[in-house]
Amino acid sequence: AAMAAVRDVEIDPQGTFKYILVRLQRPGGGEQRAIVRGTKAAEFHNHIFEKVNPEMEKLGYECKCLGGGKIEHNSKDKKIRVFGLSTGYGKADHSVTVEILKKEYTDYEITWSDDKK
Repeated sequence: AAMAAVRDVEIDPQGTFKYILVRLQRPGGGEQRAIVRGTKAAEFHNHIFEKVNPEMEKLGYECKCLGGGKIEHNSKDKKIRVFGLSTGYGKADHSVTVEILKKEYTDYEITWSDDKK
């Protein structure tokens, strides 16, 4: 399966929820990229990873969680705010997350900060 078949971003359409930044890589190096996954359904960041990891392994990728945080998604005002951190995985590089989100949400105002709330 082509890496391009994996969507860059899968996040809930509205609300504030946990997210993780995940690096996909072909075993033995080579091709790699980062993806963003976030959902209100996850009580903890590792719940997101536990869902993503087997899906990606089926496609032949190794996954590494690069950290997490929270996303506040306001689809009405077309704003996304990335902030916070994951206790288990540490803080994702929110600037990387924002660049990935901008590819998907081209007409949004997207910001990030190191704020906890």
